[in-house]
Amino acid sequence: MANQGGGPVPQLTFRAVLLAIVLAVILSAANAYLGLFAGLTIATAIPAAVVSMGVLRLLGGGTILENNIVQTGASAGSSIAAGVIFTIPALIILGYWDDFRYWWVLAIAGLGGLLGVLFSVPLRRTMIVENPLPFPEGKAAAEVLKAGENPGPGLRILALAATVGAVVKLAAQGGLRMIPDNAVGSGYAGNYLAYMGTNLSPALLGVGYIVGLNIGIVVLSGAILSWNIAIPLYHAFFLASDPVLSTQLAGASAADAAGAIWSTKIRYLGVGAMLIGGIWTLFSLRKSLLSGVKSGIAAARKGSGEAVAETDRDLPMKWMLIALLLFVIPLLVLYQAIVGNWFVSVPMTIIMIVAGFLFVSVSAYLAGLVGSSNNPVSGITIATILFAAAVLLFLLGRDSPVGAVAAIMIGAVVCCAAAVGGDNLQDLKAGYIVGATPWKQQLMLGIGAFSCALIMAPVLNLLAQAYGIGAPTPDQPQSLAAPQATLMASVAQGMFGGKLPWDMIAIGAGVGAAIIAFDEWLKARASTFRVPVLAAAIGIYLPIELMVPIFLGGVLAWLVERRHGIDRTDEVARDRVHRPGTLFAAGLITGEALMGIAIAIPIVVSERADVLAVAESLHFNQWVGLVVLAVVAWMLYRSSTRPQPAVAPVEPGPR
Repeated sequence: MANQGGGPVPQLTFRAVLLAIVLAVILSAANAYLGLFAGLTIATAIPAAVVSMGVLRLLGGGTILENNIVQTGASAGSSIAAGVIFTIPALIILGYWDDFRYWWVLAIAGLGGLLGVLFSVPLRRTMIVENPLPFPEGKAAAEVLKAGENPGPGLRILALAATVGAVVKLAAQGGLRMIPDNAVGSGYAGNYLAYMGTNLSPALLGVGYIVGLNIGIVVLSGAILSWNIAIPLYHAFFLASDPVLSTQLAGASAADAAGAIWSTKIRYLGVGAMLIGGIWTLFSLRKSLLSGVKSGIAAARKGSGEAVAETDRDLPMKWMLIALLLFVIPLLVLYQAIVGNWFVSVPMTIIMIVAGFLFVSVSAYLAGLVGSSNNPVSGITIATILFAAAVLLFLLGRDSPVGAVAAIMIGAVVCCAAAVGGDNLQDLKAGYIVGATPWKQQLMLGIGAFSCALIMAPVLNLLAQAYGIGAPTPDQPQSLAAPQATLMASVAQGMFGGKLPWDMIAIGAGVGAAIIAFDEWLKARASTFRVPVLAAAIGIYLPIELMVPIFLGGVLAWLVERRHGIDRTDEVARDRVHRPGTLFAAGLITGEALMGIAIAIPIVVSERADVLAVAESLHFNQWVGLVVLAVVAWMLYRSSTRPQPAVAPVEPGPR
């Protein structure tokens, strides 16, 4: 234990709390941008630990438990951002809000995050102490903390990569307009509509490196199914039977035609695949769900009167129940303000509490088995919204103007709670290994989650005003897609009388079922290659140009492993060779995302999207953008192939 051989080791110090809050806020803003842009978020605990070790060293040195507190609080940056951007922008897309209302966003994100902390507390003893699960990222974080004597190389890699990502973003279409955002080629080959392109974002390249080649292949395959098979087939054989769309596309370029067919028809294949994926996720985790719930109930029944060691003390159950009541009351008032009927708002609150506890248990169990990075929070949220919508359909009727909004509100709170709950158990696993005090970590995560919630609405409003959210418009052609939120809006709206292409959704559900069957076949053969249905659905649902750099980043990760002669089944060796590269990838993502937020400020202030532009036409600069992306890819590859001092690893994967 970290406190053996002397007095108590400092943990929850003022400087550790302050640094954790600062990092949590910065990383949550970066993840909010990345999530709206590409539908993915990255875990932030280990990059925060590397920064913490460097900063506290400058301040005279920090203890391992102080650094653990910092990474615990900073992990809320990815959790709260994921919970918010997966759901709350749906209220803008549905037209219920014109902008993000500060106190409402704070209530949903802050209280949802705090409920996630409370619901996960009783799970710690069972899942970490008595029946320990692997918690791979928690173990990795503990190793980083224990090997933290030399954080310098990691900080230099992060700083260099963040600078590269920021400079490229500044030069791109949203800033100086020296290079475009995408390099696209399209045309007609007889009646075949051909379209291919790539986004020129270093952040997406970094995401691909972090998630690896397997996921890169899956998401690109989904995009190819959508853009190179479904869209050409629809254009060739079904467009003539759609007079409205056929008239709209008369004389349109191949690129415009592909985009219109995708946005009005084909992307709903992804909706169907995600729906069946969310339902399958719950079904396949039914045993895990029962295990998590039983663990929570068993832990809650244990007496707290007996003396326990400092390294085994959780937040007191009595105070947890009081806090739960205090947090639920404002949510009940919020739901009442939406529906104006206590006979509806009370069931809404009950659904939120029950679903919140159930799905925090599932999220924690999954985090223990496969890590927070592979935790299907979006699938959990879809299932919550479907269940909530079904109940509200009975209470409010199909034509209710607020039914879809009410379902989204329930899903938003549950999504924030589930995201925080999974990360909380990872952090507690790291703390258990290094000898931290659980209640101090739980308190720090609550502080971090609420701190992130405080800045979510201003960040979202800034991004919405500068870029737009949802489908692109002539005024905002670089609109942030917000894919999960768009999906949640579609699901909720479809349940309450909205007009959706249900034929496409049904076909997409069939595609999702086929993907699930194929993945189960691979699982039965003990294949190292898997096809997670939610990853494939994201590929189907998003533009192909976003998937190409993710795939290329995965190829880079594979080339690094080949260069070092690594066996893919040797997780320890793979982690070692990827340490510098994954830090470089995290830096690219953070630098680009923060620059995207910084660029939004002059755009909003001047009310001009081209306020920073130094170039008018970007078409001839596509090749320049491709060269820039190639240079960034080479730097990323070299970061993991040149000899390096020991560097801390970064946890992989989108949420």
